[in-house]
Amino acid sequence: MASFLLLQRNNSLSIMKIVLSIVTLVLLAVSPAKGEVIDSLTICLQVGDSCMQQYNTFEALKHYQKAYDLAKKKSREKAVENLALPLKQLNKLPKEKQNEIIERLKHSAEQSAIVDCAVQMKLADCYYKRANYRQVIELLKTIPEDSLSHESFRQLAQSYKKQSDLDSYVFWTSQLLARFPMDGEMVAGLTLAYAQLEQPQNGIKCGQQYFAVDSTNVEVNRALADAYFMDRQFGKSSLMYERLLAQGDSTFNTLYSAGMSCSRIDSLEQAYKYLQMAFLLSGMKHAGCAYRLGVVCVDTQRYPEGLNYLSLAKELMLPDTTIMKAITLSEGEGYYLTHKYEEAVAAWKEHLLYNPSSVATYYNIANAYAYLLKDEEQGRAYYQQFVEKAAEVDKPTEKLSEMIEKAKEMLRVYELREKFKARKK
Repeated sequence: MASFLLLQRNNSLSIMKIVLSIVTLVLLAVSPAKGEVIDSLTICLQVGDSCMQQYNTFEALKHYQKAYDLAKKKSREKAVENLALPLKQLNKLPKEKQNEIIERLKHSAEQSAIVDCAVQMKLADCYYKRANYRQVIELLKTIPEDSLSHESFRQLAQSYKKQSDLDSYVFWTSQLLARFPMDGEMVAGLTLAYAQLEQPQNGIKCGQQYFAVDSTNVEVNRALADAYFMDRQFGKSSLMYERLLAQGDSTFNTLYSAGMSCSRIDSLEQAYKYLQMAFLLSGMKHAGCAYRLGVVCVDTQRYPEGLNYLSLAKELMLPDTTIMKAITLSEGEGYYLTHKYEEAVAAWKEHLLYNPSSVATYYNIANAYAYLLKDEEQGRAYYQQFVEKAAEVDKPTEKLSEMIEKAKEMLRVYELREKFKARKK
């Protein structure tokens, strides 16, 4: 059955490609010779649009790029054609100088030629859907703002955000909202961006302007509540989070933030209620929520409950054992290879806290003490621990057996040294 479905899917894709090819050929066949560039441009756009309707951005990109190149060529030719040459001044110059200046003016006209905005926006839309945000910016930032469609304007702003350029995102989103002030999603985005840039007061101003017209937009209300919280206006943030809860926005973030806000204004019973709901919603896995809930419980004299939450928070905050094993082992190796032997030993010892059955680590520490740090007492202790741990291995490998023999040999050497010192005394 699976093979049949896969075959059917492949056949569908093949048929779609054939249809697109036929459409292209038919359109090319009926296009008149006169105005060939314009007709080819139209055909490329139509085929690109057809691909986009099938969510085939891979094929669409080829046709839109070709359309863009044709439009660019056409705009450059038109710019040169309409170039007004300063003939009076040129006639006064030698022929060679005239030609040089004319070529420069033509080149300048070509470079400043504006490609058809609709073509650029189609190509940018395709790039945006393929997450190529740098190309989106390059295409759209040159289009005059009043020529940008609402969707293209959004894509330009969002592309900066996707690349973590918040300053540019704030600028372009502000420009967008000057034309489309009721775009709630972008209002919320701008409000939060200001908060992230440590300018929550500007975010509050942005959110309030929208809120004065529409107080029911959940996304804007979330952003405004977060901005109030970031600006330490906890009374206002708690009221906004409670409004969100009344609107049915009972997500973890809203409940947690509501609890945090209430705890800051000493509304501890409300804080307890929201934090408890948030912690349960997190599957009792959120360390920060457990900690805050524990503190509120203690402050409201729910001592046994609070201590349980604090104990759980401490447990949740412990680092991931698997990750710490890998980190400490790599640290030890890194320090060892850069001849920082004391740091290597410290990293290996920490590794043993997360992986106490790592037999080779005991051996590495023993060797570092014995040969590199010249600490006979510690070397002997770790060789002994290594031998004891290795004895627990059911089927030691050839390499481990060799390590055991060397460790035992070192222990015999240490023992002989002890006897020799005792005789001398």
